[in-house]
Amino acid sequence: MEEQGVEQGSLLILDRDGNQVAELSDAALLNGPWDLTVYDEGENVTVFVSNALSGTVTRLELKVPNVGSNIVVQSATQIASGYMHRCDPAALVVGPTGLAYDAVNDILYVASTGDNTIFAIPQARRTQADAGMGTLVFQDDTHLHGPLALALAPNGDLLTAQGDAVNPDAAHPSEIVEFTPAGQFVAEFSVDPAPGSAFGLALATSGNTIRFAAVDDGLNVLDVWTIR
Repeated sequence: MEEQGVEQGSLLILDRDGNQVAELSDAALLNGPWDLTVYDEGENVTVFVSNALSGTVTRLELKVPNVGSNIVVQSATQIASGYMHRCDPAALVVGPTGLAYDAVNDILYVASTGDNTIFAIPQARRTQADAGMGTLVFQDDTHLHGPLALALAPNGDLLTAQGDAVNPDAAHPSEIVEFTPAGQFVAEFSVDPAPGSAFGLALATSGNTIRFAAVDDGLNVLDVWTIR
């Protein structure tokens, strides 16, 4: 599927030195890949991909050797669908975006930008069926303004970046919003006074130290906070 010049796209796999070792494409299951999250078990890797041109989420099971580029796609399954998706003059494409995987409870959280809502897909690694949009987790027009990236915090809460392409609020631009898996709002803060600047998120933990990174798309910088 192609909309207004936006092409299907593919997934590029790079090694640690930045060399491309594989390219994955599938007209049905990788249609406008917009974001992904990975569950790594060494040679066995599960990749969840959100597709902005079809409003779906695909699960890929990969076999990744320790050396070489012989990456094998063992299975590809559509596990979610029905999310609003469209091309947008300001945001290029609006569709399901950020994904965060809770491995303990086998739940995949999906940030649906167009629906301005966060959903949960149960049994995300095991299911062989399409769960539709899943279960509604967080829908709050006061705090959500087109959720993009999604990340799972060490305390179990979820963090999402607001891209302001949907339900914008000039008084609260470019915000990172924290909420619980039960859908309770916790906190918010702005990364930039200009709308549309909050983008990618990442979290890394080492001992008692947490590093939280957020992309400021307006200034084209990466902000990193160290929390001890």
